[in-house]
Amino acid sequence: MQIPSKYEASQVESKWYDYWMKHNYFHSEPDEREPYTIVIPPPNVTGVLHMGHMLNNTIQDVLIRRARLQGKNACWVPGTDHASIATEAKVVAKLKEQGIDKNDLSRDEFLKHAWDWTHEYGGVILEQLKKLGCSCDWDRTKFTMDDDMSEAVIKVFVDLFNKGYIYRGYRMVNWDPEAKTTLSDEEVIYEEKQGNLYYLNYKIEGSDDVLTIATTRPETIFGDTAICINPTDERFTHLKGKKAIVPICGRVIPIIEDEYVDVEFGTGCLKVTPAHDENDKVLGDKHSLEVVDIFNDDATLNSYGLHYEGQDRFVVRKAIAKELEENGALVKTEVHVNKVGTSERTKAVIEPRLSDQWFLKMDELVKPAIEAVLGEDNDIQLFPKKFENTYRHWMENIRDWNISRQLLWGQQIPAYYYGDGKEDFVVAETAEEALKLAVEKTGNAHLKAEGLRQETDALDTWFSSWLWPMSVFDGIRNPENDDIKYYYPTNDLVTGPDILFFWVARMIVAGYEYKGEKPFNNVYLTGLVRDKQRRKMSKSLGNSPDALKLIEEYSADGVRVGLLLSSAAGNDLLFDEALCQQGKGFGNKIWNAYRLIDGWEIDETIPQPESSKIALDWYASKFQKALVEIEDHFSKYRLSDALMAIYKLIMDDFSGWLLEIVKPAYQKPVDTDTFKGLIAAFEDNLKILHPFMPFLTEDIWHYIAERTPEEALIVAKWPEAKPINDTLISEFDFASEVVSGIRNIRKEKNIAFKDAIGFSVINNGNTSTTFDAIIQKLGNLEAIEYVNEAVEGALTFRVKSNEYFVPMAGSIDVEAEIKKLTEELNYTEGFLKSVQKKLSNERFVSNAPEQVVASEKKKEADALAKIETLKASLASLS
Repeated sequence: MQIPSKYEASQVESKWYDYWMKHNYFHSEPDEREPYTIVIPPPNVTGVLHMGHMLNNTIQDVLIRRARLQGKNACWVPGTDHASIATEAKVVAKLKEQGIDKNDLSRDEFLKHAWDWTHEYGGVILEQLKKLGCSCDWDRTKFTMDDDMSEAVIKVFVDLFNKGYIYRGYRMVNWDPEAKTTLSDEEVIYEEKQGNLYYLNYKIEGSDDVLTIATTRPETIFGDTAICINPTDERFTHLKGKKAIVPICGRVIPIIEDEYVDVEFGTGCLKVTPAHDENDKVLGDKHSLEVVDIFNDDATLNSYGLHYEGQDRFVVRKAIAKELEENGALVKTEVHVNKVGTSERTKAVIEPRLSDQWFLKMDELVKPAIEAVLGEDNDIQLFPKKFENTYRHWMENIRDWNISRQLLWGQQIPAYYYGDGKEDFVVAETAEEALKLAVEKTGNAHLKAEGLRQETDALDTWFSSWLWPMSVFDGIRNPENDDIKYYYPTNDLVTGPDILFFWVARMIVAGYEYKGEKPFNNVYLTGLVRDKQRRKMSKSLGNSPDALKLIEEYSADGVRVGLLLSSAAGNDLLFDEALCQQGKGFGNKIWNAYRLIDGWEIDETIPQPESSKIALDWYASKFQKALVEIEDHFSKYRLSDALMAIYKLIMDDFSGWLLEIVKPAYQKPVDTDTFKGLIAAFEDNLKILHPFMPFLTEDIWHYIAERTPEEALIVAKWPEAKPINDTLISEFDFASEVVSGIRNIRKEKNIAFKDAIGFSVINNGNTSTTFDAIIQKLGNLEAIEYVNEAVEGALTFRVKSNEYFVPMAGSIDVEAEIKKLTEELNYTEGFLKSVQKKLSNERFVSNAPEQVVASEKKKEADALAKIETLKASLASLS
């Protein structure tokens, strides 16, 4: 079947993806082969394909396709995360468009809308991954809210509660007033923002004295329950034991003493608001202060805010500053920069808030996970290794995990209340089990199921995804099933460093707790995708290209190559669309290389030229050497370097040299041995390139020969390691320099390639003649003559110690050539003097860096060699 003149990516991609799906190449079942398993970092069910997904999933697909070619039982499990906060926000927004208020719905009614939304939009990103060529086992697709996945989450919650790791506590938490839920510390992003420092006067009860405090949040004065001074601060000795009056609200509060107060910051006096600051809460507990919560759950002020009730905190900040100024309480305002916590999901400014929440004790659970990554055995390896320090810092300073969320979308916490007291609850996997436990605990045999009410909070989304490598194989509910025993631990995890703690570390913790072993062997942490100005790609900046449009314009293979060529291991990716064009161009080069070969006529009667035989032997060794380099890059997760090694091999060695050497003369046939050898080399190229450019390679593979489904490239055999003839490689490198020298003379003297030229060699280096046939063909030489002295009337060049002569009698202006060579000689001799002068300066040689001195010495050697060549050329012309 003849290959078309043009590669039509859009048609080819859909054709081969359908073919792969039809023949079930992506699906895996346990068998006798070595498993190779990857679980996808589940994208949010709300998501659409962006550049980060493109990079991450391209890398995973490269790894899984290579494993498949290596004969391993490759299993890549896809799926999505229910993303409680993000999805609930999307559903609430859609309901609002329909005139429905979430608060008017029961939990079941809201969840029906959430599931409807998920069924309609939830699979978008997985379908988009198919456009990229991702060879996931789609039959194994999981969703963190699937019934079996939710059962696993509930089972783990109950188990950890029974082990004493989960508890309910009244704590200061991070409150997201937009999502109206608590967040864990890791979900809060701290950003430096410019605000104001407000200096306020508080009157002292029973006197005309005032004290001044500095605050960034004047609206919180309604929650003040004390003023604190440092007992060693002599400026405030007269205030000890007295009381202050809070401006506007008139509340009388004690002046307390504590060394916590920094005498150097602000005014040295601190307003204490225990309900709205974690450190203030510690002070409040220590000094038994009243706790006054002034905010509603949407961060508007409640009735404690008096005439500001119902207004947003930031609106109140401006208004109260004005009121304080008018009544003389505001002394001054200064510009102040401080770190403000914002919600990772909604970007709302976080409000510290006291709340009853569920927590997971982490200090004991993390110990095996710390040892796994940082211990002597290094059971789990992070690539790049630099992230071990980040991992250590987080894990060794871990705090209890706030796992409850005030959301409806998610696994509902399996705690059941039977009374009004804080401890009047039981924890069980089902309502039936809860009733039994409640009866046992209370001794009340008349207690009915209707008398129990389940906790309304849902679990943090990460509490389901931390089980992902186990739960996708049903390893929590059925810990001895065939899948979990075969596929676990998985091999490689590819993800971003931004969720190293959120997800990666927690999966390691869960793996050791529930399987007694690591969840994966290696973690490859990709960089973030940035634009050429090093800005993080985002919708708000408008610098993030549409992923599907890129594929449409440059092909999926072109985009994959573009992403990986700009992605050095573990470093941020500086994405440049020009690299996608380079990837597309690379594909076209390969396509046209095969078109060239496919167009040759084969003659079984003609013998194989010596040049072709040697060239194929050389390329076989060159390929093997590249294969060793590629394998080494893969072992270090340097996929960009592996791709570049393949790129150079195909562009330079195969297309640039091998094709030129074996190409038959114009309108002449090629011999059978050369054609077969070339096709075998081409097929090996396609095999190592397939993980990076799956569509193009599969397409050409089937043009080369008619293949059965069992012979498709996707399930072909990765090339085997064979002996490398290093001598052949080095001899070719030498011969290629000779060919370049001949080509330079042809170019300089405008000698057409069709015109054969004479060629003589003084073989001072006793160089092998193995590649003479190739030199003769590529240089179109009449013959190669070995001589003992310079050839008169010839142009000359040198490769190492060998001298080469191209006779020019009658074909050039000798006088003009002598003049040109003399000028070049004079210039080079002058350059040599300047270099030698520098090298004769002892001060320079002893003080300059070693590499600088070495560079100057190389310049000297090159200049000497060039002078010798120029003099030889002049001698031959005179």
